[in-house]
Amino acid sequence: MKNLICQLAEKLAQGKKNVVFTGAGISTESGISDYRSKGGLWDRFKPIYFDEFMSSEKSRMEYWRRKCELYEQLDDAAPNAAHNALTELNQKGLLDMVITQNIDGLHQKAGLPDDKVIELHGNTTRVRCMSCDAIVPLDETLDRIKNGEKAPNCTCGGYLKPDTISFGQSLREQDLNQAMAASQNCDVLLAIGSTMIVYPASMMPDIAKKKGAFLAIVNLSETPYDSICDLLIKGRAGDVLPQVVRQVDAVDAVKLTNS
Repeated sequence: MKNLICQLAEKLAQGKKNVVFTGAGISTESGISDYRSKGGLWDRFKPIYFDEFMSSEKSRMEYWRRKCELYEQLDDAAPNAAHNALTELNQKGLLDMVITQNIDGLHQKAGLPDDKVIELHGNTTRVRCMSCDAIVPLDETLDRIKNGEKAPNCTCGGYLKPDTISFGQSLREQDLNQAMAASQNCDVLLAIGSTMIVYPASMMPDIAKKKGAFLAIVNLSETPYDSICDLLIKGRAGDVLPQVVRQVDAVDAVKLTNS
């Protein structure tokens, strides 16, 4: 694995357009449940589709009940070594963009600025009105639920919903377009902790690879891109990425010595 880490560090240290694509695997190390594994969210709860949320008060009430149940886990979660390593890469000027499928906001908690993170599936720490598109503080909405409102509405009368993409709900066009542009123009795309099977997010590694980018994967489970990627590291993101950053420092030190 050491040789693979060195190869990845050398690619990133070139300082061109490095884009990172992250999935649930980077956040499970922070104690956040994923969706597909045994005991994950889909194993515990039947998904509530977007049209159900919009057409049924009962579905909206159940949606918010689950949100309250999961809130403590998300609220207590802290960035792990992998999130912090990506922040270090950004501070070194070696990170163009992070495209994430995650909704936990841990990249920003770790110190990445909002304009460096494209959240394809939204962010569960925000609440959005489905009518007027207003953003409402999550804590304020949860307080209303604690006070007896089981499915809060916006002041305009629209339905309030965590600002995440539900089954049957389209991704926000601006986010998708920005992610596609970043993937098309990158020199390196590093995919971390994603199964890369959820469409359309799964297009990003494919777009990058077809445009000639160096595709690297850090993941514990298999992905559809394992056989075509340029570099594959089977390991925990929190173990691998700090080693990559240390090796980037070593590469930089050699450059300084030789200059």
